[in-house]
Amino acid sequence: MKRIFYSIALLCLTVCNADAQLLKPKNTFSRADSLRGMLTPLRSCYDINYYHLDVKIDIDQQTIAGSNEFKFSAMSDFSMLQFDLFSNLNIDKIEYKGRELSYKREFNAVFVTFPVRIKKGSKDSFKVFYSGKPIIAANPPWDGGFIFKTDKAGKPWVSVACEGLGASSWWPNKDHLSDEVDSMLVSISIPKNLKEISNGRLRSVKDQPDGYQQYNWFIGNPINNYDVTFYIGDYAHWTDQYQGEKGDLSLNFWSLKADSLLAKPHWDADVKRMLKSFEYWFGPYPFYKDGYKLVEAPHLGMEHQSAVAYGNEFKMGYKGRDLSGTGWGLKFDFITVHESGHEWFGNNITIKDVADMWVHEGFTNYSEPLFLESNYGKDAANAYVQGLRKIIKNDIPVIGVYNVNKEGSGDMYPKGANMIHTIRQLIGNDEKFRAILRGLNQTFYHQTVTTAQIENYIAAQSGLKLSKVFDQYLRTTKIPVLSYQISGNNLSYHWENVVPGFDMPVKVTLKPGMYTFIYPSDKWKETVISGITDSTFKADPNFYVQVKTK
Repeated sequence: MKRIFYSIALLCLTVCNADAQLLKPKNTFSRADSLRGMLTPLRSCYDINYYHLDVKIDIDQQTIAGSNEFKFSAMSDFSMLQFDLFSNLNIDKIEYKGRELSYKREFNAVFVTFPVRIKKGSKDSFKVFYSGKPIIAANPPWDGGFIFKTDKAGKPWVSVACEGLGASSWWPNKDHLSDEVDSMLVSISIPKNLKEISNGRLRSVKDQPDGYQQYNWFIGNPINNYDVTFYIGDYAHWTDQYQGEKGDLSLNFWSLKADSLLAKPHWDADVKRMLKSFEYWFGPYPFYKDGYKLVEAPHLGMEHQSAVAYGNEFKMGYKGRDLSGTGWGLKFDFITVHESGHEWFGNNITIKDVADMWVHEGFTNYSEPLFLESNYGKDAANAYVQGLRKIIKNDIPVIGVYNVNKEGSGDMYPKGANMIHTIRQLIGNDEKFRAILRGLNQTFYHQTVTTAQIENYIAAQSGLKLSKVFDQYLRTTKIPVLSYQISGNNLSYHWENVVPGFDMPVKVTLKPGMYTFIYPSDKWKETVISGITDSTFKADPNFYVQVKTK
C-alpha cells in the first residue's frame, strides 16, 4: 500500500546521496534520517542470521514487553554495532554471554559496545529486553503503528502495520532493508480467549500461568523487517491447497468469525486464479516452505509475507471502486490481488533502500493488469493500465533520496506500471517479456536489490538500450512528447520534454489501421506516410507518451 513516511522536522544535517537522480527533490534531512536510512559501518559489520522475537501484548494497557535475540555473522572486525528501536520504547537490558552490555541511544538508533572484539567470520548473538507503549497508528496502513480495535461483537482486534514507519517502532532489530533475516521465530503471548496469527507456520501454542497463551510461529524463509507482523482477534480458520509449480502449496484463511460466511466465497473467487496467474507470469510462489495465508486485518491491507493483510470489506475493486475508471477494476478484489502480488515483488525481491520502492510497487501494480489478462484477455489488461494514467500526478520523481529512508512519488504505482507496460511494447514479444519477469524472480530469489540491478537485468535480457527510458520515467517528472508535422505524404517528428539522448522507439499510424515503429530522437526526422492526416495520426496508446502537432 502507499506509504506516507513520518518526516522528522529537525535542522542541520543534509544527506542527499541522490547521484542517480536527474531531477533532485529539494529536501533537508536530519541526522535522525541518516541513522535510520544509511547502511553505515556499524550496520554493515554484521549480517543477521536469525531472530527470536518473544513478546507479550497487553491489550487493555496497550503495551508490549519482551525480548528479541539477535544471531549474526560478523562481516568485519568490530566492537560496536547499531541496532534500532524507537526512543519511546524502553530498553530494560542487553545481554551477551550472561552479562549486560553498555549502550547509548541517539534518536531511534542504539549503539552497543561489546566487551571483546568480534572477529570477522565469527558467529555470535545477543538479546535485547524491552518494554513500553508502541506508537498507535493514526491512519493505518498509511500512518503506521499498532491498531487497537474491536470487532462487531466487541472483542479485541489488534494488529500492526509499519512499512515506512519501521519495524523498530515495535521491536528491536537491524532496521535496514538491505539485510533480511534468514529465518525467525515469532512468539506472541495474548489472552487465552483470542487467537494470534503471524508469518510462517505455527509450531505450538503454549499456556502461560497468567491466563495468556503463547503462539510460536517459525518463518523458514528470509523476510524483511516490516513484513513481520501479528493479528489478534476472534478468528475463524479454514485451509485449502493449491497445486502449484512446486507442488502442493498450503492455503490458510483467517477471517473474523462474524465475517466467515462472507469471507470464504469471496476469497475463493480470487485466490486460486490469482496464484495461477502470478505463477504463470512471475514463476513459482516464493514461499512454499511457509505457505500462503490471507488474514482479515483491522486496516486496509499490507503485503505481510506469507500472512497477507486483508481489509477490503469483501468488496470488488478498491473498497468498491475501480481505480482505472474502466470497469475492469471491479472484476477482482484489489487488496487480495495487489497485496498478494507483493509476495513476488517486495517480499521475494526486496529493495536495499526505500528510495527504490518503485521496484516493489511498479511491478506489483502491473500484476493487476496481468491478472486481468490471464482471466479476461489482453484488451482488458491494456484498458486497465491505460486507465491508471489519470491518477499519475508527476509531482516529484519516482525514485526517492538514498540513505535517508525517503521514498519517491506515489506515482511509483501507476507510472511504474505504465513504464513497464511501455517496455513490454518495446520488447514486442510477450513470451520474452514473461521470461524476463520470471527471470527476475529466479535470479534475485530471496535477495535484496538496487534499481541498477533491475534496470541492467531487463536491458540485458531484452537486448534493448533502456537507460534513457528508465531515466525519463523514474528520475524526472517529464512525460515524453512526440511532436510531429504532416505535410502531404511526409511526416516530420522528434521527441520533446525528454532527457538528453532520449531515443525511444514508438509505434504510430503510418497507414490507416496499422501501428508501425518509428525511431524518434530529439532531432527532427522524416518518413513517408500514406492516407494519414492530423485527425488520424496517433501513437499506440500502450506507450505512455503524449503526442502534439507542431
